[in-house]
Amino acid sequence: QVQLVESGGGLVQAGGSLRLSCAASGGTFGDHAMAWFRQAPGKEREFVVVARPFRGDTNYSDSVKGRFTISRENAKNTVNLQMTSLKPEDTAVYYCAARREQLFGGSYDYISQTSYAYWGQGAQVTVSS
Repeated sequence: QVQLVESGGGLVQAGGSLRLSCAASGGTFGDHAMAWFRQAPGKEREFVVVARPFRGDTNYSDSVKGRFTISRENAKNTVNLQMTSLKPEDTAVYYCAARREQLFGGSYDYISQTSYAYWGQGAQVTVSS
């Protein structure tokens, strides 16, 4: 069982930056895809970004591309999300998620919540205008 713990949320003014971290334990970090999702009040949880293992591919949602950067620290079993140029519409609870991959495994829908077996408890990010 993989446990995920997010940290680093908070309140920031529009245009500012925040960094979220997700520490993983209980599994082999290097073979897990690590993703971030977010859920704004009254809205569905949505995909933000994923960092795949093995080849190191990353995929971003259009809404954060160019502003957010995901990075893996495999030696620390940690994935970080650096968020810059924050907007009020980025306000949400941000969730870290993980999915074990196989080196020659098949494709899956990395945007879908149902593709991920492990979830953190969430970190609140609030961007004031």
